[in-house]
Amino acid sequence: MASIHEVAKRAGVSTATVSRALSRPDLVSARTRRTVLQIVKRLGYTPNSAAKHLRTRRSGNFLVTVPDISNPFFSLILQGIEEEAQRKGYAVLVGDTRHDPKREARYAMMLMRKEADGLIFLGHRLPRLAARLVRSMAPRHAPVVNGCEFSPRLGVPSVHIDNATAAAEAMDHLYRLGHRRIGIVTGPLVSPLSRDRLAGATSRAKAEQAEHDVIVVQGDFSIEAGAAAVERLLDRREPPTALFCFNDEMAMGAIEAAGLRGVRVPRDLSIIGFDDIRFARHMDPPLTTIAQPMRQIGEGTVRILVDILAGRAIAPLSVTLPHSLIVRSSTARART
Repeated sequence: MASIHEVAKRAGVSTATVSRALSRPDLVSARTRRTVLQIVKRLGYTPNSAAKHLRTRRSGNFLVTVPDISNPFFSLILQGIEEEAQRKGYAVLVGDTRHDPKREARYAMMLMRKEADGLIFLGHRLPRLAARLVRSMAPRHAPVVNGCEFSPRLGVPSVHIDNATAAAEAMDHLYRLGHRRIGIVTGPLVSPLSRDRLAGATSRAKAEQAEHDVIVVQGDFSIEAGAAAVERLLDRREPPTALFCFNDEMAMGAIEAAGLRGVRVPRDLSIIGFDDIRFARHMDPPLTTIAQPMRQIGEGTVRILVDILAGRAIAPLSVTLPHSLIVRSSTARART
């Protein structure tokens, strides 16, 4: 098997230059890099990753924990993480925590054992071991980044959207269509994301002087929760004319449950979701929703993590990406 010394000899450069050409190509000239790569290919040279990791004390891995890997919302975020990590020379390890603190703790232990160079967590809860690492490294940033959610008290960088403003825009869309009695199906309120969306939605209702006409039902982001919420809301003496679900899956469950009861969407009930997962446009009717830049959220978390590992200063601590309201056929003017 060819060695780095043989590659260096054939290319007429040092072994350090060969190493830089493969791992930090920006540090060598384009001509030198082309020469090295041609010889590497001709000789079939493969760098010794184990030796490199011992030398640099880096694993070359990023660990990503997902609260529910079956939720399609996370798929594009994971794609963004994977693609950006590959570009930066890292592999990605994914852990499905299933909202279980014990699973989260086991994955955090991988970071402490140096089996991963950094942690990206997509839920709202920071495992105790990771929180201890964050505190011990302050005021420097620990290699821990939050995606989708943001809680200042955690003390870790985050990439997310402005959930309160996005929820207010969803409510504004319904008010502009003439709706007043609006049902809101939240996610678990232990999550900052759900609390921010509820704050934004109720703030817009107060501005409309319609806060007493808002009915709030707590869900868990599942299709079943959306269906159950519709059952409860439609059984009211004065059911809502519109429904704002805090994710698309609950909105899908709501549309299906409404149809089973003979309630037509949007003629009898307007429904708006949140996230714009890839199935939203294929619903019957296609779902009006708030679109999150999911792939960009994933890419952003990786860029921050790479900056932390390189010792570069990070500002701001919280990165807020733009969202957009996507109007489709599941919302319409309120019937008078």
